[in-house]
Order: sequence, then structure tokens, then C-alpha cells
Amino acid sequence: MNIVERLINNLMHPGKNTGKKIRAIKVVENVFEIINLRTGKNPIEVLVRAVENSAPCEDTTRITYGGIVYHQAVDISPQRRVDIALRLLCEGAKNAAFSNLRPLEECLADEIILAADKDIKSHAVQKRNEMERVALHAR
Repeated sequence: MNIVERLINNLMHPGKNTGKKIRAIKVVENVFEIINLRTGKNPIEVLVRAVENSAPCEDTTRITYGGIVYHQAVDISPQRRVDIALRLLCEGAKNAAFSNLRPLEECLADEIILAADKDIKSHAVQKRNEMERVALHAR
């Protein structure tokens, strides 16, 4: 499944948009128009760059030895890295659009552009840095 289709599917996750794929497709089309107008670049290229910059390399897992829980740093598979990056991008856009006058399209476009620039204001980049910092301390 290509990356745009996976982004659309992530937009349909829990909430009032569950199962509304046509609405999610229209949102993504509008997001790509906004990205093209703001950056002047190919929106797919900006999306791919955002996924690269917001995909964590390491995570932690819980290991139990006799009732004691340890956290162990582990590498993340490439498929899961893309899944996590797309989920974090959509999560950041939904959080920004919640109780806000700005529509979801603008919030998602801002999130993707910020993540493509590796800006710390992006929710996805913040979460990636947090996950990698926790994994660094769990080594």
C-alpha cells in the first residue's frame, strides 16, 4: 500500500471520522494543495521528507525477570517506522485542530511542513525525539 493511502487510513482512526474514507481522501487532497501553495514543492516529496524526519529509529520494550520489569532499547523495523511516523503526523494534526477554529486540512499541512523541515514545533518530531531519548537511557 502506498504512503498516501496509509496517510488516508490513519486519518480515519478513532473519533468522529471513523470509516469515512471519502472525507479523508478530500482532506488529503486539500492538504496537498495547501502544501504546494506554501512551499512550491511537490507535496508527495514533502510528505516523504516529513515521514523520514518523524520516524523513530529506536524504541523500548518491557522485559520481565521474576516480577521485575526492565525496559530494553530495540531497533524498529522499517515498516513500523513508517507506521509510527504517519500515526504521529495525524495525531499532531488532530490535536491541533481539536477545539480550534482552524480546519483539519490546515493543521495537517502545517504538521507535514514542520516535520519536513525537522522543526521542533512539530508534534511528530517532538515524539520521535522523546522516544529516542527514552531508548537511549534504556540501553
